[in-house]
Amino acid sequence: MANIATQRIKREFKEVIKSEEVAKCAIRVQLVDDNYTELKGEIAGPPDTPYEGGNFVLEIKVPETYPFNPPKVRFITKIWHPNISSVTGAICLDILKDQWAAAMTLRTVLLSLQALLSSAEPDDPQDAVVAKQYKDKLDMFEKTARHWTHVYAGGPCYNQEFADKIKRLEDMGVEENQARVALSSYNWDLERATEQLFSS
Repeated sequence: MANIATQRIKREFKEVIKSEEVAKCAIRVQLVDDNYTELKGEIAGPPDTPYEGGNFVLEIKVPETYPFNPPKVRFITKIWHPNISSVTGAICLDILKDQWAAAMTLRTVLLSLQALLSSAEPDDPQDAVVAKQYKDKLDMFEKTARHWTHVYAGGPCYNQEFADKIKRLEDMGVEENQARVALSSYNWDLERATEQLFSS
């Protein structure tokens, strides 16, 4: 890795670890290996959002051209959010693409991602299905996002009705994750989700 990138990321890594603001927001970062090219980030779901109580793990890859190019970040923890792919964890956030500036830091990235959980941008989606639900059926979106937070990120909200529907599909031979995605995508309409799963 280029020397400038290594020096810069080392400094920023320390800055995140020591930052009171970051600690207060329950954001953590650690090295995956010792050469600073891959980090593991963790952000807590912000209060008063469907992600509250969840802990979300991020993969952060630092390119050799850092800080002139942004780090590559994706969610490892599955999440139901218009700007994050429910399948791959890819993130649609301008500062991770064309709005990146060399003055930005690892701390900026982590705090911006946590802020994204509080204020989705459904008009610039990464996941069109989630964005459509967010715009058309906000209440259903919030219930679904809470359910995903409970299942994948250790959040507190358990939804018996959703669990029962997933179980029904599992009884038909559908794998749990696949059942959850299908039901989430069809606003928990069991009939439509079943149709979609068995027609392809």
